[in-house]
Amino acid sequence: MQARLSTMFQSLQVRNYRLFAFGQLVKLIGVWMMFIAQDWLVLELSGDSATALGVVVALQFTPVLLLTLLSGRLADRYDKRMLLFVANAFWAVLSLAMSVLVLTDLVQLWHVFVFAALLGVANAVETPVRQAFVSELVGTRLLPNALSLNAAVFNSARIVGPAVAGLAIALFDVGPVFLVTALSSIAPLITVIQMRPAELYRAPLPSRDERAAATVLDGLRYVGRRPDLLLPMVVMSVIGMSLFNFQLTLAALAKTVFNTGAASFGLFSTTLAVGALAGALAGTGRRSRPSVWLVLGAAIVCAVFGTLVGLAPTYWMVVALLPPTGFFMVYFAQAANQRVQLGTDAAFRGRVMALWVLVFLGTNPVGAPVIGWIAETFGAGVSIWAGGLLSLVTALLALAWQLRHDSVRLRFRILPMPRFYVTEV
Repeated sequence: MQARLSTMFQSLQVRNYRLFAFGQLVKLIGVWMMFIAQDWLVLELSGDSATALGVVVALQFTPVLLLTLLSGRLADRYDKRMLLFVANAFWAVLSLAMSVLVLTDLVQLWHVFVFAALLGVANAVETPVRQAFVSELVGTRLLPNALSLNAAVFNSARIVGPAVAGLAIALFDVGPVFLVTALSSIAPLITVIQMRPAELYRAPLPSRDERAAATVLDGLRYVGRRPDLLLPMVVMSVIGMSLFNFQLTLAALAKTVFNTGAASFGLFSTTLAVGALAGALAGTGRRSRPSVWLVLGAAIVCAVFGTLVGLAPTYWMVVALLPPTGFFMVYFAQAANQRVQLGTDAAFRGRVMALWVLVFLGTNPVGAPVIGWIAETFGAGVSIWAGGLLSLVTALLALAWQLRHDSVRLRFRILPMPRFYVTEV
């Protein structure tokens, strides 16, 4: 057990990564508290409008759609550590301003819209830079472990944040939650400053002319020539758009279908995150690039459980289905992330990871308003299971394409024990 734990958390032995992970954990707990408070505030200000909630989610992710590729170019041209500091400082100032508006009871719905859009700008710059920066913190050997621990940090925060936020809203209202978010956003600024640049695993910055030649279009061409990178991105774009909208759909499910309060919404988010954390930790022992079969298999199972959540007729059945849904949701996303990042040349990593962030988060502005409209018109359950079915069809089509591309076929033997085989044609 001791050896297993040592392997699972091996990246934490690197001082710079340890600082990075701690700063992200503190910040993300506050961010998830803010998400819960923001969603609840929107429902209060809009008269329980799922459409308004969808608009907020869309505004939050629209800058990702517009700016992420440019951010990836910045990551390949400039010091990623300095870019992270600037983006997180912008985030901290915005969080503080929003907390003042809420605490003084001056907040209006359009304030939340503007706040969500500006936070999206900070996120569009920070996320691809942060994704590409991990390889500089730990090097290639520990990169799969560090990526899995990143997901574990994210989902640990998603467990703690919603649970604390649900109780805090019930006891103190949403204002103090926004204030805690503002204070927690200072943590990554401190940890970035404390890092030792000499211990980073990075080559010197290219010359000015070479950096100017690092264009977004070259990054797109690079991915277009690589089916092994393109396929997980296409699958991720559809699943991210149609199924990974639980921030929106679970809030609507708790309030409009089961008629429960903020604490129950927090329970939904927490149980989903418990499974997601387990899915992240399940990938920490991986030391090589995941196969395409692992990625597609996880996508199929994730879509099946997502569909079942939408079809569940009772509150406690939803609670029971959310942990396995969260597990396979993160297991799929993390395997796809590792397959993309470990298959990318270092010179293109910033732009490729920017494209990954675009398909992972940037599809939300397209899907969120539609999902919100479906939830308001036909019910929150319908919006979840419809997204699950679309995700399942996409994953199965991708599997069929990969089988044909590799000239292999699946065989299933029933007796004496069920077992799948993959054989060449």
